[in-house]
Amino acid sequence: MKNHPVRVYRSEEALPRKEQLAYRIAEVAVDPVGVEPQVTEMIINRIIDNAAVAIASLNREPIIAAREQALSHAASKYGTGSGVFGIPERTSPEWAAFANGVAVRELDYHDTFLAADYSHPGDNIPPILAVAQHTGKNGQDLIRGLATGYEIQIDLVRAISLHKHKIDHVAHLGPSAAAGIGTLLSLDAETIFQAVGQALHTTTATRQSRKGQISTWKAYAPAFAGKMAIEAVDRAMRGQTSPEPIYEGEDGVIAWLLDGPEAQYEVLLPEAGEPKRAILDSYTKEHSAEYQAQAWIDLARRLHQQRPELADPENIDSIVLHTSHHTHYVIGSGANDPQKYDPTASRETLDHSIPYIFAVALQDGRWHHVDSYTPQRAQRPDTLALWHKISTAEDSEWTRRYHTTDPTEKAFGGRVEISLRDGSTVTDEIAVADAHPLGARTFSRPDYIDKLRSLAAEAVEPQELERFLIAVERLPELGPGELDQLNIQAKPGYISTVPAAEGTGNAAKGIF
Repeated sequence: MKNHPVRVYRSEEALPRKEQLAYRIAEVAVDPVGVEPQVTEMIINRIIDNAAVAIASLNREPIIAAREQALSHAASKYGTGSGVFGIPERTSPEWAAFANGVAVRELDYHDTFLAADYSHPGDNIPPILAVAQHTGKNGQDLIRGLATGYEIQIDLVRAISLHKHKIDHVAHLGPSAAAGIGTLLSLDAETIFQAVGQALHTTTATRQSRKGQISTWKAYAPAFAGKMAIEAVDRAMRGQTSPEPIYEGEDGVIAWLLDGPEAQYEVLLPEAGEPKRAILDSYTKEHSAEYQAQAWIDLARRLHQQRPELADPENIDSIVLHTSHHTHYVIGSGANDPQKYDPTASRETLDHSIPYIFAVALQDGRWHHVDSYTPQRAQRPDTLALWHKISTAEDSEWTRRYHTTDPTEKAFGGRVEISLRDGSTVTDEIAVADAHPLGARTFSRPDYIDKLRSLAAEAVEPQELERFLIAVERLPELGPGELDQLNIQAKPGYISTVPAAEGTGNAAKGIF
């Protein structure tokens, strides 16, 4: 990996285009280096993973709305259109990417990478796949594009913190998806440079979408970034330019949205000829919840089996989860969000409340993407009593392990201290989720397939699932036009129509 120092430049300072971070990203995208077999295997795993969580979301209201929006836009003139999860209709690629991106993101249930910032690098798949389908690319083209998308997003997440300045993490996704599309289409570095700049410029937004009462926009944010990346590439291909230097400029992203005019970053990117392997450092979710809750769910399941009396709030004085800065302040009591203890809070809010998640997992000994979030489950009196006895505390050692670059030490869990009414204390700890590459039950291809079968059982006919699995496992061999086989069709009649608009009594419809 090559280190690229990044700082802010005054307008009168000369910063050659080829030394700008956006151009460095473009150079990685145009590098014709081959994709290693283990990277190809993981890309296939993540396509299966995305399909699983998207199919499980098909009848949820955000997906219904996004799908209806997409279906209002026919396939555009320079291709054959792109598929939308669950249905045979095709749409323009940017709208297919949008609808599919919402479906993938809705349940908070796909892959993750955490470092200086947060990310779900699987969000690169919907826009890059949509463009590949629309333009008739083959499986190898798609693999190369996805390897770039994962690489760029993960490299940016390692180096540049967005959340520290309350900027949403999708600001790293716009550039990565644009770069991945550039690789897919074999564009030149200048075109990709312009697209990366436009994609970043249009996808910077605040983190309020993940604060307090979290709304349905949480699922839309990465889908919107993917859509913007496609539009940015399209404009760049038509010769349109972007603000520059977009990262380093005096009025650019770093100077005004991130660490300010004195900022200094060190961004590591692959050197020419170096394989793009970053996807291998990411990890998926066994449970439908914020990634920093994954290990805590596994610990709660273990305690449920070993100490069933802990499920009864009458036996508990307090439960303190000692954990990293990120976990404490983002999904813990350190966020100071009363909604994290509100039994009427939205699903999106509850999946960002570790006190709620730990309480339910401790009582149930399991986690379910639907059952664990129902209003009836959240409002159960004994759960409320236990939930409100749970708090988090930052622990400097767990914060250090969260940020370490040593993969054998990196951790996303913590230590629990449970004070019982009889005066005794129960302590236990967990470093990583069971499904993590260093966990007790690391996810492999059969686990990804089982996840798909489980989540798609009600929505998809068995023979359709088998057809999809055969196709995706043949991804390197799929020819031009055959990427349509990566769309899964739902059972006839399974897809819901537009729901009634809450509080209005009218059909939920928009402008187009």
